[in-house]
Amino acid sequence: MTGSVAMHMSDGLLNTTTSLLFVGVAVVGLAIAAARARNDLDDRTAPLAGLVAAFVFATQMLNFPVLPGVSGHLLGGALAAILVGPWVGALCVSIVLVVQALVFADGGVTALGANITNMALIGTAAGFAVATLLKRFATSKVGLVVVAFVAALLNTVIASLGFVLEFAIGGDPAFNLGGVTATVVGVHCLIGIGEGIITALTVGAVAAVRPDLVYLLRGTSRPLEVREGTTA
Repeated sequence: MTGSVAMHMSDGLLNTTTSLLFVGVAVVGLAIAAARARNDLDDRTAPLAGLVAAFVFATQMLNFPVLPGVSGHLLGGALAAILVGPWVGALCVSIVLVVQALVFADGGVTALGANITNMALIGTAAGFAVATLLKRFATSKVGLVVVAFVAALLNTVIASLGFVLEFAIGGDPAFNLGGVTATVVGVHCLIGIGEGIITALTVGAVAAVRPDLVYLLRGTSRPLEVREGTTA
């Protein structure tokens, strides 16, 4: 059977109680993100946040093959977190997921809380945490690209574990949890490679033009050596 297993959960995959539980988790997480995002948004970063949301939306509509009959798409958590920070990034990805569910029927409406929890909250937090741990290696353009790739790869796998947790709580007990875990995590390891490539190329392109706009590089004395040979 041909299809996509890139995290977008459909209606009916979780029982009602579990769906409502993760609506609550999503609401609380987004409320915290909205409160914290105020400190990260200014006249410079707000337009970039809009562009990030638009880019994630566009790339999530495009699937890439990972196995015969199986395709994946960008989650966008690590990309958003690296460029605009974890709080604004979570809001960007959430907006994309809401529009896709309500307008394009991509991901179930009843599963929206779970999808936001996985991709916008867990994915963004995991991507930013990994990128922050590896930040000391992002002192060159090549280093930043590698950090972005690793963060996006791991963000995808960690977010897929959110799916496994939710399925364990409220999924169909007829399915073997071990088999579900192996399939979901295994496929998302492959999807993570595509995610990593897209994220690395995008972050590298932004950093090549405006390294000062890359959130991950804030606080460094010389954000990135991409203009060697030019006068300051």
